Amino acid sequence: MAKVAFIGLGNMGGPMAANLCKAQHHVTAFDLSEAAVATAVEKGAHKAATAAEAVKDAEIIVTMLPAGKHVRDVYEKDVLPNAKKGALLIDCSTIDVESARHVAVEAKKAGFEMIDAPVSGGVGGATAGTLTFMVGGPEASFGKAKPILEKMGKNIVHAGESGNGQAAKICNNMILGISMIAVSEGFMLGKRLGLDAQKLFNVVSTASGSCWSLVNYCPVPGPVPTSPANRDYQPGFTAAMMLKDLLLAQQASAASGAATPLGAEAAQLFSLFVNGGNAGKDFSGIIRMLDGK
Repeated sequence: MAKVAFIGLGNMGGPMAANLCKAQHHVTAFDLSEAAVATAVEKGAHKAATAAEAVKDAEIIVTMLPAGKHVRDVYEKDVLPNAKKGALLIDCSTIDVESARHVAVEAKKAGFEMIDAPVSGGVGGATAGTLTFMVGGPEASFGKAKPILEKMGKNIVHAGESGNGQAAKICNNMILGISMIAVSEGFMLGKRLGLDAQKLFNVVSTASGSCWSLVNYCPVPGPVPTSPANRDYQPGFTAAMMLKDLLLAQQASAASGAATPLGAEAAQLFSLFVNGGNAGKDFSGIIRMLDGK
């Protein structure tokens, strides 16, 4: 089994590291949160006092960090100067495409192979090991990383060159955010017109308006028993994380000259929802704001 360093043990990183431990990999874990590290140790990981210490003997280094600035700092200050030659670098953070490509260039200069591999599937997918990985980087590096990623996810997709994993992630989540708003508006309109939510679901889920946000994550209680709507919108994927991804999409849109007017509107609506005290609620809870609650 491989020697893996795992840096970033939050809501997503913690369960991902636990699944690598479950697969019998030797995982050395680091996070700024001592509680997060303690939980990782309970799941079978070995504690590192610093990120630099964690990567020292690792064959594979996995990072799951909040933003591009954190990824740049950790790789430039801790990983690249201290990792042993031949280590494979896997960044699973969701960050801006520019930062992902910058770090990949720096890694290549330092003699390391690196991929960006952001995920989709939320905390539930991280815990169950059913995440989707969208991977950017050289084909050969993707091939080396795939056996490790398969211990944390079900769908492993190579999206192309460095940064393309991040590009695929923000495009996907922009579509998701827009479609959740559309589904929510449809149900609120149906409510005002006297339509029963279950009957509307039965129609739309088998008609041309069907989509993932409706069929798997319906934002009204009842039709989809596993959706957060049935547990007061406790999160699988928080509104704050959705807003982060929508803003990353807008940043990429501006940089590339792409027209994304619905993406921009979705970002504004989720900003209102988050700033209204709902950052920790599931993103599907935006239906409550659209309902005037």
